[in-house]
Amino acid sequence: MTAPSGRARTLVRVFTQRFTSTRRGARLARQLALVELDAWGFPESTALSADAGLLVAELAANAVRHGRVPGRDFELKLTLLEELLRIEVSDARRDRRPAVQPHAYQAESGYGLRIVDAVAADWGVTERIVGKTVWAELARRRCPLRGACRGLVSSACPSCEVHRTRTC
Repeated sequence: MTAPSGRARTLVRVFTQRFTSTRRGARLARQLALVELDAWGFPESTALSADAGLLVAELAANAVRHGRVPGRDFELKLTLLEELLRIEVSDARRDRRPAVQPHAYQAESGYGLRIVDAVAADWGVTERIVGKTVWAELARRRCPLRGACRGLVSSACPSCEVHRTRTC
C-alpha cells in the first residue's frame, strides 16, 4: 500500500477484531462495530453509525459468503481519522476479488457491493500476503456552526454528526 498523498491524516481511534467466518460472525461484527462507534461518541441514531453498520454488514457478509476458507477467520478493522471512518474487512481468499455486478432483473443476491458503492465515499481492495482486504471509507460531516453549537440540544443541529455526539 502506498502512503496517502496530500494532507496528512490524523489518527483518532482504531478497533480490530477477528470473527469466525459464519453468518453469526458477520452479524456479531456489525453489532460490535456499532457498540464500538457508540463508545467513540457516535450513537446508533447518527448517520455515520447507521452507514457504518450497513457497510460492515455488507462487507462481513461478503467475507463469509465469498472469502471463506475453512478454519480461517475474517478480520474487522475500524479506523477513525479526523475527516473519515475507514472500515476494513479482511479474509483469506485472495483469488476471489469483489466487483460490482451488472443489474439483474429480480435477482435475489448481488446487490451488496452496489450498496457499498452508493453509501461509501470511496472503497477498494488491497492484496495481503494471505487473502485480501476490502475497505470502505465514510466521510465525517463537520459542524456547520464550527463549534458554536456546543451546549445546544441535539435537535437544534440534526445534520451535524459532531454536534449530535456532543464532541463539537
